[in-house]
Amino acid sequence: MRILLVGAGGVGTAITRIAARRDFFERMVVADYDLTRAEAAVAAVADAGGARFAAARVDASDEEAVTRLMTDERCDVLLNATDPRFVMPLFRAALAAGAHYLDMAMSLSRPHPERPYELTGVMLGDEQFALDDRWREAGRLALVGMGVEPGLSDVFARYAADELFDTIEEIGVRDGANLTVDGYDFAPSFSIWTTIEECLNPPVVHEADRGWFTTAPFSEPEVFDFPAGIGPVECVNVEHEEVLLIPRRVKAGRVTFKYGLGEEFINALRVLHQIGLDRTDPVTVTAKDGTRVEVSPRDVVAACLPDPAALGDRMHGKTCAGTWVRGTRDGQPREVYLYHVVDNARSMREYGCQAVVWQTAVNPVVALELVANGTWSGAGVLGPEAFTPRPFLDLLTAYDSPWGIREQRSA
Repeated sequence: MRILLVGAGGVGTAITRIAARRDFFERMVVADYDLTRAEAAVAAVADAGGARFAAARVDASDEEAVTRLMTDERCDVLLNATDPRFVMPLFRAALAAGAHYLDMAMSLSRPHPERPYELTGVMLGDEQFALDDRWREAGRLALVGMGVEPGLSDVFARYAADELFDTIEEIGVRDGANLTVDGYDFAPSFSIWTTIEECLNPPVVHEADRGWFTTAPFSEPEVFDFPAGIGPVECVNVEHEEVLLIPRRVKAGRVTFKYGLGEEFINALRVLHQIGLDRTDPVTVTAKDGTRVEVSPRDVVAACLPDPAALGDRMHGKTCAGTWVRGTRDGQPREVYLYHVVDNARSMREYGCQAVVWQTAVNPVVALELVANGTWSGAGVLGPEAFTPRPFLDLLTAYDSPWGIREQRSA
């Protein structure tokens, strides 16, 4: 397998460090708009199979340039490690190059113009699923939403449906952490651009008898007790791909995604929204020399905050991603939480990557290995829940990244 990895930020760099320890691929070209960043990612794995890696410069918004690079490098698959703004150009470029495609976040949504907190508008992934026929005709696989959330969380949902339950009343993805960062009052552990997008958009909920609908941001707060010493964290509804993906393959009465943000973080996001700093459309700014430039307010916020990938040495604690499932087994009620925990101290010690980006990065590498060896195969636009889950979970454990299951209620 020959891979084009687009994006050499925190997650992209973690991908190279994880993949360097595996032998399922022949070559990985690491491409970024900033060539020095791509070169740094490649240099960091020079002592661990670095000869298989190469750096390149590419603009992720330039479909033709990405297609050319894929063709020149004879790449079989494009792995997208950029933010969601670049999903569609990279998605189309991979199709044009006759390659497979994998991402960790799907095409962007647009709220309903009149009733945003009741009805869905353009949903996450709609633009990608609209091209499903073209991917099927090409005989190529677009594996979408294959990070940790979405991604591993969807695998957990399918595993629960296949092996743990006879009927499922509710599936709820629940994400929480006890991470702290020395020296910062506000330092998001993941891309602030993506965090703003998913937290301030109307959250989507799916119910079997109603379909998809939306609520207000930060709705339905609940306290969820996370494992591995993290403990109780208040979680709220957030827009996320799992709610759009899981119901396509798993029968459940209700599907939600709730994120443990904390009141301080929620208040900061609300203030950004109130003063318009969450906007992505450019505004004109006049510099001291009179030069007028157009900038996106959200990009300014991102530029003012520390790079999440560079916070690992200051970060302490654990992060947990998981899927809570409630239903019946053998006529009896059952409730479980399937989860994956990463300790920042361990991910920094073993990979030099902070916990959140490492947890996101390990899952697409596992998925690519399953695609490379033919265990996961198919054509069209498919989410992780479309595939048999056990091989993924077994291989994740083989990566020395075990997952767990907690019985919430006795069967």
